[in-house]
Parts: sequence; structure tokens; C-alpha cells
Amino acid sequence: MLQVVKTPDPKLRIQTKAVKKITPALIQTLKEMIKLTQTFKEPEGVGLAATQVGLDESFFVAKHGNPPAGGFISVINPKILSLGKRTKKYFEGCLSTPNIWGEVKRYTLIKVSYQNEKGQQITTALKGALAWIFQHEIDHLNGILFQDRVLQQKGKFYKFTGKDKAGTDLFEEIAI
Repeated sequence: MLQVVKTPDPKLRIQTKAVKKITPALIQTLKEMIKLTQTFKEPEGVGLAATQVGLDESFFVAKHGNPPAGGFISVINPKILSLGKRTKKYFEGCLSTPNIWGEVKRYTLIKVSYQNEKGQQITTALKGALAWIFQHEIDHLNGILFQDRVLQQKGKFYKFTGKDKAGTDLFEEIAI
């Protein structure tokens, strides 16, 4: 059974190697990663990279769209081909760093290439949330955590402290 690797585990710093062949075992792993990701509520449970479950190959799963039509996609050997000109500051968290959040600038439009679980090569432009998720997960595959980006961009960190009476998430700025 897969489990999410948590910081500061050195497995999160591995630079992954390319998947050479899509096997039934890989497809099963991708299905298990989707199930594991679904056990977390949004916004945390929107993506999971191989390194986050202790594996060293280049693949991840990502949520796209909203229910009922939305689901997860499997992304194998992803590459960012180009970046748009605009960036946006996202409030990011990570399943590997529970309850810690940070502000990270990401590109709002990217062009990517990857294989799906059937081995088909996909080249497409992504925008909005899916572009952000791809950038976050590809960082994982390169051994980069969102905290690295926050520090690099001189951003702020926050800790989730609970909910108020209206059910709104509460965060407190922290130093790391």
C-alpha cells in the first residue's frame, strides 16, 4: 500500500529517471496513486508525484476539471516545452508537507509534452490550475519542493491553524 513520503525524507530530493516502458505494474501504481490522492481534500489532494510515494521514475497523477465530469490524469515522462509570459502568485501546499503553505509564483500558461497511461504522446497547452499543478508536480520529479520556490522568491510561509465559526480556513504566517 502506498503512503505519502513526508519532509524531510531524502526520497523527496531524488531526480527521477524516465519511464522506459509502460507496464501493468506502472498502471496499477498510477491507479493506487489516484486513490491515495482522493483521500485528501482539496486543495491538498490535486496531484501526487512518484517521489512522494518513494519511487524514482518520472510520472505523476493530477486532478483536472470539477466533478462530476472531472477526474485524474496520469502523466508519464512530462516535459515543459515552453512557458508563457505571465505569472501568478499561488497559495500552495503539499501532501508531503502537511499544514504548511506558501506563496509561489507560477506561469499561468505552459506548453507540455507527456505520455498517458496508454503510451500516447500528448502535447498540449495548459492554463490555470492544471498549469500550476503540472509545474508543482514536475518540480517534485526534479527533487524541488514548493518550499524551495517560496524561499527562492522571498515569499511567505503559513501554517493552517483550523477553521473559524463560518468554516473558513485560518492561516498564521510563520518563519521557516
